Amino acid sequence: MAIRAMFENSSDIGVFSLLTNSYCLVALGGSMNFYSVFEAELADHIPVIHASVAGIRPIGRLCVGNKNGLVVPNTTSDQELLHLRNSLPDTVVVQRVEERLSALGNCISCNDHVAIVHPDLDRETEEIIADVLGVEVFRTTIANNVLVGSYAKFTNRGGLVHPRTTIEDQTELSQLLQVPITAGTVNRGSDVIGASLVVNDWS
Repeated sequence: MAIRAMFENSSDIGVFSLLTNSYCLVALGGSMNFYSVFEAELADHIPVIHASVAGIRPIGRLCVGNKNGLVVPNTTSDQELLHLRNSLPDTVVVQRVEERLSALGNCISCNDHVAIVHPDLDRETEEIIADVLGVEVFRTTIANNVLVGSYAKFTNRGGLVHPRTTIEDQTELSQLLQVPITAGTVNRGSDVIGASLVVNDWS
């Protein structure tokens, strides 16, 4: 199933939301139309949570998560952290991390089993990602871009990567992630896959 949505006048809904198999985060301050798209499709299955991180709205680029957990940057306030912990299902672990590359959503892409990360991510952050999200972590690039979270999006069923990703790299990624991978664009030619869409295993 595919549904179109916009946040105010932006088609980059992956900047302003984060979708997993157990929860959905949407940025504060959007139109009711934006929220209603998510709530109509998801609210019967998983919680749709209105939140901010570091007092700003691009939550999809600042944090990373899956059905097991959510990792947020150290700029997340205590109040925001408490709101997330109180709103998310009890099975979801929420962890704040000290990381120089604080736009975690740009630097990490994951499903419920595997994460690919920016080659320069701190070792401590890598360990937290593995522990909190319950994933195996691999350092890599996508089409020679270090921002793997911006240029790749995948679920437990498949993934989409930057259009200049070679066939060899797609095959290698597919073997690494154990899901089919294809290259392409969204939003009429955008190669910034992670910013342009949100996906889970069933929507």
